[in-house]
Amino acid sequence: MRTFEYARAADVEQAIALHARTPETAYLAGGTTLLDLMKLDVMHPPRVVDIHKLGLNQVEVAGDGRVRIGAMVSNTELARHPHIVKHHPALSQALLSGASTQLRNKATTAGNVMQRVRCGYFRDGVSPCNKRVPGSGCPAIDGLNRNVHAVLGGSNQCIAAHPSDMCVAMVAIGATIHVQGTKGRRDIPFADFHLLPGETPWKEHALEADEMITHITLDAPLPNSRSAYLKLRDRGSYQFALASSAVVVVLDGRTVRDVRIALGGVTTKPWRAANAEAVLRGKPVTDALIRETAAAAMAGAQSYGQNGFKLLLGQQAVSRNLSRLVA
Repeated sequence: MRTFEYARAADVEQAIALHARTPETAYLAGGTTLLDLMKLDVMHPPRVVDIHKLGLNQVEVAGDGRVRIGAMVSNTELARHPHIVKHHPALSQALLSGASTQLRNKATTAGNVMQRVRCGYFRDGVSPCNKRVPGSGCPAIDGLNRNVHAVLGGSNQCIAAHPSDMCVAMVAIGATIHVQGTKGRRDIPFADFHLLPGETPWKEHALEADEMITHITLDAPLPNSRSAYLKLRDRGSYQFALASSAVVVVLDGRTVRDVRIALGGVTTKPWRAANAEAVLRGKPVTDALIRETAAAAMAGAQSYGQNGFKLLLGQQAVSRNLSRLVA
């Protein structure tokens, strides 16, 4: 690990000021991604700003049902919060399916949103990687790409899959990310925060260099909705998704009044499958319609060889989750 300067901020304004002084400064929250990448020499910030003392560790439920989540709320706290368990079970299930108990106790809400990809070429520190060294290439396209590489949302510059479970559930629920920087505060719709790789895969999110996440607000739950998160992986714990889905559905008998579907594991960002929702919304549920919906969710998917099985596995993540919810 390279040497770096450590600073502890007393409030949000001081944290932002400390960050703005030095390019490539990093905020230290749970550290479950940052410290790993610093040890691997993939990230080498000259300064680390500790934000543990900023008081951003509350979960507040508003009268209209929205939930305001502080950036420093741990994954465990959020997953176990009674309101989340009751009204957003997909989010609770997604959080509890990630990593291990020890990591969930340390990992934070904002850190989860900001976590980096698990592509081996990105993390080994020596292979060409457009995320790490712009213009150097993407060996994953023709190389080892079975586990943590996407079939939706990729480009000829990068196909690394977004690793978060929590973000898949949040994009299905609907949320807003609140950020603060030297120019003040602004709100970013959750679905617009993470960026597709396109021609600039090193630009992973809509956060400006001087900004930090302070809170995330979940939309109010859909009335009479039910939701679930399904994660398909090689083993039952401590493993990233090969394919996952978060589904929120409102039923009137067997008719789907409203539905939200999001995908993970197969995509380069948390992916809202609006075209699949349109297939299902307003119609009586049948097995054939569920299969049609699942196929629509994976429309446009592209195999890169080893990860080609994800074209069908992504459909399974949607159809099995939907079938369970409407049973």
